[in-house]
This record gives sequence, structure tokens and C-alpha cells, in this order.
Amino acid sequence: MIRFILRRLASAVPVLFVVSLMTFLIMWLVPGDISAEIGGAEATPEQIEQIRRQFGLDRPFIERAVRWYGNLLQGDLGYSYLLNRSVVDAVFERLPVTLSLAGIALVLAAVMGMLLGIVAAVRQGSWLDQGSMVAALAGMSIPDFWFGLVLIILFGVTLGWLPTGGYVPITEDFLGWVRSMTLPAFTLAITQMGVIARMTRSSMLDVLGQDFVRTARAKGMPGRVVIFKHALRNALVPIVTVTGVTAGVLLSGAVVIEAVFSLPGVGRLIVGSIQRRDFPIIQGGLLVTASVFVFVNLVVDMLYGWLDPRV
Repeated sequence: MIRFILRRLASAVPVLFVVSLMTFLIMWLVPGDISAEIGGAEATPEQIEQIRRQFGLDRPFIERAVRWYGNLLQGDLGYSYLLNRSVVDAVFERLPVTLSLAGIALVLAAVMGMLLGIVAAVRQGSWLDQGSMVAALAGMSIPDFWFGLVLIILFGVTLGWLPTGGYVPITEDFLGWVRSMTLPAFTLAITQMGVIARMTRSSMLDVLGQDFVRTARAKGMPGRVVIFKHALRNALVPIVTVTGVTAGVLLSGAVVIEAVFSLPGVGRLIVGSIQRRDFPIIQGGLLVTASVFVFVNLVVDMLYGWLDPRV
């Protein structure tokens, strides 16, 4: 298992290198000049040129790339001149919000999706099967931003049960944190719930038709033991696969949900930085997000090894 994990860690290095290189190239090719943003609307061409020289923005591509990677190896993601603070501080200050949102949404999507898929597979052809798959398809089809607005109107404005936006840190008020994350996390989870439900149903149907399941039932084992201990364990590998992909989708989808519910996460930070052409923040935010996704895939690979040692 240790060698397996080390190989996966080694394979993550070139992935992060390619991501960082693509991010740097995109920022190099995007039209516009951050020097003009720093100088302001009233800056003269001479002042803008002085800013470019001061911050090394006039240096050749290779020199800037070498400096970027040199700083990256030291844990330095750069400095945002528009925010007047380091990229590490700006990104990691907002990272808990995005991770909380994506993490809770992933748990909700996995639990609800697996339960719907199991019910549909066990009751194949019944109204429970059809109803579960209709609910899964509806969840996949509903635009998350529209669904979020509906939840805000219903539970925030009409009923007044939950806040319509904002974020409460978990260290300040746990109950307030739960309340502030409930609607955004459920909104983000609903679309991916359908994907996991359909995969769970398909995988469970394949396993339930195998000989060892029929043998377990013939021995008189309780239905819940057959389903959850024998069938589900052997059906989990494809479910874990789609759940790992779902984690990446949720991280990217958090950008929209953070805007709908006014959450101060990394997604809103990157979007605002794109509008201001704050390239260091964009590079750092994308690289940190990619690193989180690579880590999630590493956890998925470890689960593979635990569920099926043949991997």
C-alpha cells in the first residue's frame, strides 16, 4: 500500500507542474496590463512604465517563468499589488469557505445519491425505482444557480428559517456556520446527487445478480446484511470513481454558488481578480484549487486499494 501511495504521489508532481505552466501561459497571453490597474485611471504612460520596471513586468517570458517557479518552490505564490498583500494570505484566508462548501456538498451528494441508487436497485421496476431515478434526473437537470435562488426565496425570505447569504466561521459560532452553509451546500450537491444515484443503481444491479449474493440470501442472511455488507462493498469501486470526479465538479461549481449566496470563498476571489486583472491572485488561486483536487484523487486511489487490494 505504501508503494502504491508513493507512486500516486509521484504522478501528482507532473500534473501540478502542467497546471502551473498552463496557468502561467494563460496569464501571459491574456490581453491587458496590470500596471495600468495599479497606476489607476489617471496614471501617465511614464508612470505605468515605471510600475512595470519596478515589479519586473517588463522582463522576458523565460525570466519571469524562472522567477515564478523559483518562488513557487519556496512556497511563495507571489504578491497582489492591488490587494497589497501576499497571495498565500489572500487565498488561504478564503480557502476554508470553499472547502467547507465543497466538502459538505460532497457528503450530501454521496449520501443522498447512494441511498437513492440502492433503493432503486433493490426495488428494480417498482415505483420506488422510477421515482428515485426521476428525482436523480431532475437533480441533474436543474441549474444550480436557479435552484439556489428558489431555496433563498422559500427558506430564507418566505419562511425565514435560514440566512439568505453570508458566512459565519465555524470557530466563532458552530450553529451559525451550519445555518450559513446549509442552503449553499444543498444547492451545490443536488446536481451531483443524480450522477451518483445513477451510478450506484447501475453498479448495485450488476452485483445483486452475481452468485455470491444469491448464496448469501440462500443461507438466510438478513436483507440489510446482504445489501450493505456484501453487495454494496463490491459495488463501491465505480461509485468511488464517480465521487472523486464529483469532488472536482463541486470545487468548480462553488464559484457560482459563492456568488449566489455571497460567500467569501476562493471562487469569488478569483472572479474578482479576473475582473481587476490581478494575475498573481488568479495564478495562486488556480494552483491551490488544482492541488486540492489532486489530493482528493489521491484519497480516491487509496480507497481503491482498500476496497479492492488487486488494484
